[in-house]
Amino acid sequence: MRTAGTRARRGMLGTEIAVLAAAVVADSVLTVRVPGAAHGVAAQLAGVVTSTGAAIPVLAVLRRRFPRHIGVLGIVVAALSAMSTAAQATGHARPQPAIAEIVAAGLFTASAGRKLAPKHAAALAPALGVVMIAAPLLRYGVDVPVALFAVAAAAYWGACLGVGLILRAADVRQRDALERVRGQERLQLARELHDLVSHHVSGIVVRVQAARAITEAGTDEGNHAAVYREIEVAGGEALAAARRLVGMLRDTEDVPPLPGAALGDALRAAAGSAARVEVAEELDQLPVPAQLATTVHRVVTEALTNVRRHAPSATEVSVSARTEADDLVVEVRNNGVPGVPLASPGGFGIIGMTERMAMLGGSLTAAREAGSCWRVTARLPLGSEDAPFGALPRGI
Repeated sequence: MRTAGTRARRGMLGTEIAVLAAAVVADSVLTVRVPGAAHGVAAQLAGVVTSTGAAIPVLAVLRRRFPRHIGVLGIVVAALSAMSTAAQATGHARPQPAIAEIVAAGLFTASAGRKLAPKHAAALAPALGVVMIAAPLLRYGVDVPVALFAVAAAAYWGACLGVGLILRAADVRQRDALERVRGQERLQLARELHDLVSHHVSGIVVRVQAARAITEAGTDEGNHAAVYREIEVAGGEALAAARRLVGMLRDTEDVPPLPGAALGDALRAAAGSAARVEVAEELDQLPVPAQLATTVHRVVTEALTNVRRHAPSATEVSVSARTEADDLVVEVRNNGVPGVPLASPGGFGIIGMTERMAMLGGSLTAAREAGSCWRVTARLPLGSEDAPFGALPRGI
């Protein structure tokens, strides 16, 4: 099963390539109908400059491969198109149709409107619009019917810019929703920090009271040393645990990625180095919505926290994801569960995880298995291949 996200990306890329190829073919057909220009050294040099416009459709395809360099590629496209138009406007080069250049420049306009910083988009998008509109006007002149193509180019530029801005607004809304979810997660971590510090500090206080009792009783110094060592170890554990949680409160990299991120990446980010991650091949690059990424992240981190609390001697901890019937199944499994439960402060981790899954229409079970193992299983309806998780609610 191929993931819907991969199919969608490949489908968009294939569509763009097909449109650009059709535009190149149309340019080729129109070129043979255009009368030739004068010959000579100047014409040859102008022809070399004009031929650089053929690289513009290639750059439009490459912008998907290098999304962080859309601004630079867009500037190159605008420069190449302007140079080609200028060379043809002088009359030394044979006029070349600009359909492929205009289509490619429109794709860059949409990408600039969506991806670039506002000030960069405000500079690049109008520049692309100018070269798109100027190409048919300056190459053929304003007194020929072909010049009317500039009107279509202007309308196409406006449509591309509008699409880019609409997608940009949608991305902003998604980021805002994710930030709200992140705030909720950080508040939950703050509560957990309070519980953890209270637990460890209570242990330290008990040991200090024991040391005082030993001192008042006047027993030998060996008992003093043992108690002090316990206090030192307990204090070190409390400090290390507090640092880990405070680091999670400060570090936004440990929070699920933006919507559209792959399920495998979300699971690996949540597990870190604390567990082995196994993700089915068809799920590894499956994009997940923000609320699902956050819920899976919280389920995995809570399950791994329980492993550290209740099975500190565990030697095998794994996180896995697979499909089962029409469901996505995420499991956290560990060994080393003691026969007698360790004394630990009560919490609502499993209840919270269960409630989170229920809000998304899923379920969660946590139970002991044979061989001193513990398994936490989260199950969510996967939906159809064309619209995975399409039935999930928009918020938590």
